[in-house]
Amino acid sequence: MVKRFNRLLVATHVVADFLSAGLAFALAYWLRFDSFLVDFVEVTLGRPNFSQYLAVLPLIALLVPAAFHAQGLYRLRRGRTRVDDFFAVLVGSILAVLAGIVLTLFIEAYYPGGLVPDPISRVVWVLFLGLNVVFTFTSREVVRDLLRRRWRAGIGLKRVLIVGAGDLGRMVADRILEHGEMGLRLTGFTDDRLGSTDAIGHRGLPLLGTVAETAEVCQREKVDTVYVALPIEEHVKTLSVVEFTTRECIDVHVVPDLLQFIALRARLEDLDGLPIISINDVPLRGFNSLLKRLVDIAVSTLVLIGFVPFGLVIAWLVKRSSPGPVFYHQERMGLDGKPFIVYKFRSMPIDAEQETGPIWAPPRDPRVTPIGRWLRQHDIDELPQFWNVFKGEMSIVGPRPERPFFVEQFKHKIPQYMLRHKVKAGITGWAQVNGWRGNTSLEKRIEFDLYYIENWSLSLDLKIMWLTMLRGLHRLA
Repeated sequence: MVKRFNRLLVATHVVADFLSAGLAFALAYWLRFDSFLVDFVEVTLGRPNFSQYLAVLPLIALLVPAAFHAQGLYRLRRGRTRVDDFFAVLVGSILAVLAGIVLTLFIEAYYPGGLVPDPISRVVWVLFLGLNVVFTFTSREVVRDLLRRRWRAGIGLKRVLIVGAGDLGRMVADRILEHGEMGLRLTGFTDDRLGSTDAIGHRGLPLLGTVAETAEVCQREKVDTVYVALPIEEHVKTLSVVEFTTRECIDVHVVPDLLQFIALRARLEDLDGLPIISINDVPLRGFNSLLKRLVDIAVSTLVLIGFVPFGLVIAWLVKRSSPGPVFYHQERMGLDGKPFIVYKFRSMPIDAEQETGPIWAPPRDPRVTPIGRWLRQHDIDELPQFWNVFKGEMSIVGPRPERPFFVEQFKHKIPQYMLRHKVKAGITGWAQVNGWRGNTSLEKRIEFDLYYIENWSLSLDLKIMWLTMLRGLHRLA
């Protein structure tokens, strides 16, 4: 049932995105050639016939859903906010425009006199990008609002029963309650602990009976969907519930009891017809990995070139602060637990760790030089790490890298610590922009790092970069 709903919602969004893109492209033409913009931006190549743009319009409109699909916009994701949606729509629209430019230039070059006899105006592309972001984001908000209004009125809701009130069942309940956009209404649980002292309804949901009474509860509560969330040792009970629900044409979903193993996203794979669950899968693979790398190269190149004069001033100040080299290099642990050398502007004397050895830097580190304290306060000492990004050892966004000395300690003390090495280390990260930086809770940092790894998208990266810049400007103010 959830899959059917997902397909319907995705189809609605695809159609809306296609129509929005077509409208945005036609309106961009009108604004460029027939509106007041003509008085401000001169048309140098003459006014093209609208029929030329009309002929290519369906092709451009189809590129938008394709780009949105590549960006993951048609996947329902937990914890997705309006800001997340906006950045995802922005990135998807940029990809669609880039693909449209390449495609129309290809058609123009190899099929002269065809669909695109003249180059599409660059102003039209810019207008199309802005209009498409506005239209598609607005259409998604309208669809979301209509569905919420419908479900708040109790129309079209699917009644759900969870078999199993343990940790697994309660986690399923939390996910459903947190996502009203799925159109599900929880009726309660069935569990064999009905008479025990710990049989307390979770988040106000009642225990309606034992597992053996599931069939009776389904009929009484008019249940549409059953989630079976029983422990692995109760396999026989799971089979009996599945058999009943299949016989009564009730949708059934079995939640595998693998929580003790799964820390990241799990993925169902096929081994010659045999279903296999891939544990701790990450979305940052294949095309996504290439896309992230291209952004890293572009941003690091711009930063390295743009900050050369500023970097020379910082180097001079560091050199004057204390004897020693300008740059400080240190071994850190990166992707797949492989060590690399990270670079920083030196903020301490060269013999700072001679007596103490590697230690966790306190908030007011007495070893830091005056200029070093200023560099750390504004994160300017991290700028040389853009060279690590350019070389491919780090990324702009990712979990902050740690020294192997500390990693060896933390991986035995903190569960799932090493999972943060599933992606490249970053200059900034989801934990840092949420305040978990420096001498703060490691457990919370790991929690935010794992959220980032599991929910990666280019729009999330852009959101983190944007928040990092805002916080940096705030500290400089």
